[in-house]
Amino acid sequence: MSIPISLGMPEAPPPVLAPRRPTRKIKVGSLYVGGDAPVSVQSMTTTRTSDINATLQQIAELTASGCDIVRVACPTEDDAEALPIIARKSQIPVIADIHFQPKYVFAAIDAGCAAVRVNPGNIRKFDDQVGAIAQAAKDAGTSIRIGVNAGSLDKRLLEKYGKATPEALVESAVWEASLFEEHDFHEFKISVKHNDPVVMVRAYELLSERGDWPLHLGVTEAGPAFQGTIKSATAFGALLSKGIGDTIRVSLSAPPVEEVKVGIQILQALNLRPRKLEIVSCPSCGRAQVDVYTLAERVTAGLEGLEVPLRVAVMGCVVNGPGEAREADLGVASGNGKGQIFVKGEVVKTVPESMIVETLIEEAMRIAETMEPAEGGAPVVSVS
Repeated sequence: MSIPISLGMPEAPPPVLAPRRPTRKIKVGSLYVGGDAPVSVQSMTTTRTSDINATLQQIAELTASGCDIVRVACPTEDDAEALPIIARKSQIPVIADIHFQPKYVFAAIDAGCAAVRVNPGNIRKFDDQVGAIAQAAKDAGTSIRIGVNAGSLDKRLLEKYGKATPEALVESAVWEASLFEEHDFHEFKISVKHNDPVVMVRAYELLSERGDWPLHLGVTEAGPAFQGTIKSATAFGALLSKGIGDTIRVSLSAPPVEEVKVGIQILQALNLRPRKLEIVSCPSCGRAQVDVYTLAERVTAGLEGLEVPLRVAVMGCVVNGPGEAREADLGVASGNGKGQIFVKGEVVKTVPESMIVETLIEEAMRIAETMEPAEGGAPVVSVS
């Protein structure tokens, strides 16, 4: 007899810590940012943009990893000349990243880029050119990111505040926003990045009180993978949990795909993006009767790439193990050289410790293959 078991995402929307802050919705190529649009994940290529093939290959890898929007650097004439092909062939919206040379802003707009990131702090006489930039962007349907950075803040503001304080970052951003709005241009988002999560969080909090602009979150120069992940998760969690933030980029000294993975996991952890595979595993302790670290690592590796919304619990003792395994879609409670395999709260089999990993992977694959939409949209699986 088949028993229908609901798996994965619940029928009702998952709870969030706070409703999204109401913001203006803008278009970035084929996507929207702000308003009721989902929080998007961005990254940036590390290739020379002028190397078209290498850049498109990296964009393809980012796209496959779940990246929503990609940014490419444009510091030279050769990079600017490559933009039309890259913008046309990329499967996700391309943002041109412009510093120092205002002529490349116009080149990126002409190239058909979805958006252009401008840094008012290091583009010569930027304020005098806002009108022309706004008109060109409006004519082409291109959006803008006003990207204020602690490391390249306008000298006048540094003199006023002494350093890149939250207030200095916000004053710069609000001023530039007002210039675009004076020219009746509203298709822009804002970022106020700093390498210190505390300063960065405060800057975005202040900025969110000043207007309804969509906000791009980022801790700039966050550092190597481990440190940068912690700093970004801390800062993004503090802001997103209050509903602040419409698109994010995790800045790591690591391959861009790793940035995307971290960004997606942050959004999934906050129920701001549908969860896919989630491994629940205990930290181990003196009660553990199996090698939980190895079990969790082998199960994670064996299920890499699984796209279904499945929660798998790998537990190593009889205290919390059965409860956690019972609450997961699929789980194991281990002890005394064996493991009880649970599927949606029911023990379906008991296997020797040596077969736990193999059995969990087999069960997960079986569930993934037989999942089908149920009424209300929740996947189900029939367990015989």
